[in-house]
Amino acid sequence: MSKILIIGAGGVGNVVVKKCAQHPDVFTDIHLASRTKSKCDQIAEEVKGLYGVKVSTYAVDADNVPELVQLINAVKPALVLNVALPYQDLTIMDACLEAGVNYMDTANYEPKDTAHFEYSWQWAYQDRFKEKGLMAVLGCGFDPGVTNIFCAYAQKHLYDSIETIDILDCNAGDHGHPFATNFNPEINIREVTQVVRHWKNGQWVETPAILDDKCIHFPFDYPEAGVKESYLLYHEEMESLVKHIKGLKQIRFWMTFSQNYITHLKVLENVGMTRIDEVEYNGVKIIPLQFLKALLPDPGTLGTNYTGKAVIGCIFDGEKDGKRFKKYIYNVCDHAECYREVQAQAVSYTTGVPAMIGAMMMLKGIWTGAGVYNVEQLDPDVFMDELNKCGLPWQVVDFNGELPV
Repeated sequence: MSKILIIGAGGVGNVVVKKCAQHPDVFTDIHLASRTKSKCDQIAEEVKGLYGVKVSTYAVDADNVPELVQLINAVKPALVLNVALPYQDLTIMDACLEAGVNYMDTANYEPKDTAHFEYSWQWAYQDRFKEKGLMAVLGCGFDPGVTNIFCAYAQKHLYDSIETIDILDCNAGDHGHPFATNFNPEINIREVTQVVRHWKNGQWVETPAILDDKCIHFPFDYPEAGVKESYLLYHEEMESLVKHIKGLKQIRFWMTFSQNYITHLKVLENVGMTRIDEVEYNGVKIIPLQFLKALLPDPGTLGTNYTGKAVIGCIFDGEKDGKRFKKYIYNVCDHAECYREVQAQAVSYTTGVPAMIGAMMMLKGIWTGAGVYNVEQLDPDVFMDELNKCGLPWQVVDFNGELPV
């Protein structure tokens, strides 16, 4: 049916390519590019052995717009799926505009020199994509992505108005390492060391970062994973959901962290290893966080011995036909099962599968339009059906538990 160009050959890129190869009726021609072509070649070799599907591979510098344009023009894809670093979102969007190709990503832009991420930089492309008749879909991983789709589904089918949303992300898995991050260490550590924000009564409320003793956290009993300490965290999907969910008075994001993780991260921060500014060492300028990334395990290699579950979902409190009630929509994903299927751990799987489904929605013409979209602005129904078919089944249950006020 369509040709796709995937940019990024890390843990998520591996999942995306293999899931695309499982749907040859949709993805008839798969192309994979990364700064390091050998990573692409390894994935292509695995795909050929598993599915008998050819993947064409390329080296590209995703920070270089002319180089990206040259590749896109050579491949001529119907869609560019960006699973590279968030720093590279804007250059890839610029290249898609110049080459006249639709765009999708899984995480919003953040500048390299500032640990701050928001959608404003990408929303600013609205008119340019609209004028070119092109579609850009932002944040189609799990969170953001599936969590936004859960919200769209709840708004369409379960509620007349939603008053509060709590997004809860639990990784109850064990990778066997003393300390490791489940996705790019540089991005992960920048994310969790920021000041926390949540939305309440029309404004953003700031609270201490998770490494601060005054941070907000509580124990939550997750389906199949049990009780885990969950920390209030800022996450990008809240920024778009406050614009698109009717009647919303509060939205919060919670993520689980073990005490071991918190302790390691506190030590690293205290000794300066989470800094993102340059320091001079032996006459060479280095960025401590990038050096730390080189020392930590590659998230793409964690799946081998990973056990346990990841549980991600949304708790809604709202009204339908004058009645007030709470619902919980969630997915449970098993690390070991993900590895058996696509040689990846569940954090990569839960990002890569929705990215593939989102690409399917665009290539099939189910999601159409000109401009820049967050996924909750698009129809959730077929996407939700595909989650059940493609390895991320979801549940909707009544919620009678307690959340912090």
